[in-house]
Parts: sequence; structure tokens; C-alpha cells
Amino acid sequence: MKIKDLPKIDRPREKLGKYGPERLSNSELLAILLGTGTKGVNVVELSNKILKKFSGDGLSKANVKELKDTFGLGSAKACEIVACFELGRRLLQNKQSSLLLSPKDVWDELKDLRDHKKEHFVIFFLDSRNQEIKREIISIGSLNGNLVHPREVFEPAVRYLAAQIIIAHNHPSGDSEASEDDLETTRQLTEAGKILGIEIIDHIIVTKSNYFSFKNEKLI
Repeated sequence: MKIKDLPKIDRPREKLGKYGPERLSNSELLAILLGTGTKGVNVVELSNKILKKFSGDGLSKANVKELKDTFGLGSAKACEIVACFELGRRLLQNKQSSLLLSPKDVWDELKDLRDHKKEHFVIFFLDSRNQEIKREIISIGSLNGNLVHPREVFEPAVRYLAAQIIIAHNHPSGDSEASEDDLETTRQLTEAGKILGIEIIDHIIVTKSNYFSFKNEKLI
């Protein structure tokens, strides 16, 4: 079967556009990079063959000659693969995952929005070792309030395969104490997290000068 014969939603590029790269298999990601297959082999099948031959991290270490001699890959595609992995290595060389262990860690991470004039509701999506997978602003409120729905929090959590999350937001007033709305929002999100098996390990309110931790105050 050729790629064009697949339903649109099953085509790698369409899936990437609709669901993001996290939902694609390794062969589908490689298929997007390759673009087309070779004679008698569509691009997804070709990707599977390449990944099987260069198992583990072998593909990331392969050189142009090794790839060019594999399954009819041309020089252009071989160069694209090598260039892609080299670029990734360079960009990630000095990058380390943030390890969030305390409310102070989160306060430090949010220095860019502590004194914003509107409430920004932020989620830190974490793996099982408390390492940050992704940080995302999911809602921006008015001068004195912000409304957040559980689906806005947990849809990306499921997509990023997060084991746990930290929720945080700023108080434009400068008062870090939790409001009644903050307490109710935290309760709703905590209950939703229990249903999905994704723990909310803290909710932290930040201001320019200090912070409030629901966990420290035994409110979560």
C-alpha cells in the first residue's frame, strides 16, 4: 500500500499536524524525514526496515556511506538523516532537564511571569523522577482572576505521557495567599488527576517577592 492510499489520518504528516510528534512511532517520524520510499516500498515500510537494521541508537551514529548503501537510499536522503541527528546533538549538547523538587525551584523557574499584570496558569509536566518534560502556559486570565478547566490541564498531560504535574500561577496583586477560587480549582484538579492516575504534587502561587505552596500548607 502506498502512503497516498492510506486514510489521511493515518498518514505520518497528517498525524503529526493533528496530534503532535509525541503520538507518532519512530518509523512514522523517520518517514516524514525521508519523504518518499523506494521502488516497490512505501516510505513507512522503508523506515521500518532502516530502524530494524540500525537497531538501538545505531541510526543516530550511522554515516552517509552506511545509509547510502541501505535499501536503495540515495545520497540526498542519507545526508538528511545524518544532518538531522547531528543538529539534534548540537542543540541538546548543553541542555539538561530541570529537576523540580521544591516550591523554591518552581518560583525560580517562573521569574519571567512573577510580576505580570494578568494571571498566568502554568503546568509543569514531569516524569516519574520529577524531571521536567514540558512547561506550558494553559490559560491567561484577567487582572484579578483566571478560570481553568481540568481538560486544559490533563489533555496535554496525557499527550506528554507525564507521570505527575505541578500547577502554578502568579498573583498580580502581590499577595501570595490562596483565595477561595484557588482552593476550589486545586480541589477539582486534584480529583480529576486521581481519576486519570496523574498526581498533582503541588500547586504554587508566585509573586515577585515570595510564593505559596499548597503542599507545604498541607492543602494538597
